[in-house]
Amino acid sequence: MEPRKTPLVRDIMTRRTVTLAADMTVAEAGAVLVKHRVSGAPVIDRHGQLLGLFSEFDSLQAVVTAEYEHDGHDAIETVGQYMSPEPWTVAPNLDVLTLAMAFLQRHVRRFPVVENGRLVGIVSRHDALKSVISLGDSPTRPHYPDYPEGRTPLEDGHRH
Repeated sequence: MEPRKTPLVRDIMTRRTVTLAADMTVAEAGAVLVKHRVSGAPVIDRHGQLLGLFSEFDSLQAVVTAEYEHDGHDAIETVGQYMSPEPWTVAPNLDVLTLAMAFLQRHVRRFPVVENGRLVGIVSRHDALKSVISLGDSPTRPHYPDYPEGRTPLEDGHRH
């Protein structure tokens, strides 16, 4: 029996990703997150370039702050003002064990998947967990390489 290959991010990522625009209002973006039942989404420009990530936390922060301050500005505050710019990203050719290590080191819920500067998908902790668990069911588990001292699995990922 031939050893099973370790899946790559491209094998488990979601390709049809809910995305947001930086000029959307916080209220519009929050409604998109609720409608699609996602806890966050990439913010992209019209060319598909990743600008940042916008989450439920970001939306709550903007809306609750506006309510407490009774300033009524939540309708005009934009995703671009509250998003997390320059998020950590992963490449589609990253193996899932390295991806799992990235989730453990970065404490994020999702990574945008970027190739040639463009958003091509998103991968969640849930996706990574599901894939790593399935590796344990394999009679020929893949070998996870040791990393040389001073190098981490995330050197393949970067911030934009």
